[in-house]
Amino acid sequence: MRHGAPTRRTALKAVLAAAVLTASLTAGCTRHGASDDGRAPQGSQAPDGQHTAGTGSVLAVKIDNVAAARPQTGLDSADVVYAEQVEGGLSRLMAVYATRLPEVVGPVRSARESDLELLRQFDRPTLAFSGAQRKLLPLIDRAPLRPETPDAASDAYYRGSDKPAPHNLYLRPAKLMAGVPGKAALTTGFRYGPAPAGGTVTATRTVRYPAARFTFTWSADEKRWLVSMDGTPARTTAGKRVAAATVVVQHVRIRTSRYHDVLGNYTPFTETVGSGKAEVLRDGRSFEATWTRREATDGTTFTGPDGSPVDFAEGQVWVVFAKA
Repeated sequence: MRHGAPTRRTALKAVLAAAVLTASLTAGCTRHGASDDGRAPQGSQAPDGQHTAGTGSVLAVKIDNVAAARPQTGLDSADVVYAEQVEGGLSRLMAVYATRLPEVVGPVRSARESDLELLRQFDRPTLAFSGAQRKLLPLIDRAPLRPETPDAASDAYYRGSDKPAPHNLYLRPAKLMAGVPGKAALTTGFRYGPAPAGGTVTATRTVRYPAARFTFTWSADEKRWLVSMDGTPARTTAGKRVAAATVVVQHVRIRTSRYHDVLGNYTPFTETVGSGKAEVLRDGRSFEATWTRREATDGTTFTGPDGSPVDFAEGQVWVVFAKA
């Protein structure tokens, strides 16, 4: 047999091996046996000590946050709510779901370039959004996530009759997700535990954008920070007050991105990789902290002035990106 001239059987084996390798790469990196990837919060166990059963990575939903979109639906079920500045100095939310999936979430709105960097901390998350600026769409398609729009998953979305378009697009998460992802999928880098020593007694904290503001007021009865947006108490469509166990005011660089809306207003890009100052609000107190996220694939850690980790209270976390 001449070297360099494989038989038909050898060639077939090579083709099959290449196909298997290609399929495994296309499918992404699936971890077996590990409960987390080293970026999960310390509180990745349920209160009874058992790990929350999971079926994949998190669901992230872009949620409208102008006055016409409120009250929102399903916001109280999120594990983490990120608040970011968008065009015109307004705000938009990204709700991340891992331990609970509500029946309905919305109103759903469009994605931004900053979302792609923020979502790299998760293992191929599902991103539910209404669309994006045309030039941004190829970047979303190449990102290590599962994009789901009404065009791609029409049965998962519907238009409600309670609000005018475009503030009435809603998502049924069960149509996108095989089940609850589980706490191990929440690879934010956050730690949960007892409150640090010290801190400053804080009754209320407001973060302002050019055309929006968030206010968090401590409720000793509920042991939560009651959320208000643009001066109005935030409620869900069920009438429930939106409340966070921990609020993080994360001071970041906000610069102009390459993309703009139809009116020519450029989208702010919120840099969530790097380090900077932060304030952690929990248990009616404010704690000075430093945030660090070295790589986009890392979670974000928060440390106190002495370098020790700042633990969060168990429950929903709100992270508000404020301009440094």
